Amino acid sequence: VQLQAFGGGLVQAGGSLRLSCAASGRTSNNYDMGWFRQAPGNEREFVAAISLSGGRTFCADSVKGRFAISKDNAKNAVYLQMNSLKLEDTAVYYCAADFRGWLSAGWNYGVDHWGRGTQVTVSS
Repeated sequence: VQLQAFGGGLVQAGGSLRLSCAASGRTSNNYDMGWFRQAPGNEREFVAAISLSGGRTFCADSVKGRFAISKDNAKNAVYLQMNSLKLEDTAVYYCAADFRGWLSAGWNYGVDHWGRGTQVTVSS
């Protein structure tokens, strides 16, 4: 499956951005998609995930209450709505696909496909 992420940019602290990820190349929607992020010098962090078939979602504690993940099965797309952005949210955000269905349960046991990252920069 091929993943394309969109929507990164520069935003002031407290602002909002919405990231989009479009998937292609797979006819079944029986898998999870998620978002990870990586700031310079840091390990890649698991942010959120959603089951495309059942709608189960997961958000990491670091973003819970500020970020929300959603999907549009007709478009094979997932979205990450990011509100109340903080300086520490600055990172490259990556879209991912997990065919085993673990991400939406909050278990990062591996990703089957990665999309290219999109930069999110939060300024003061």
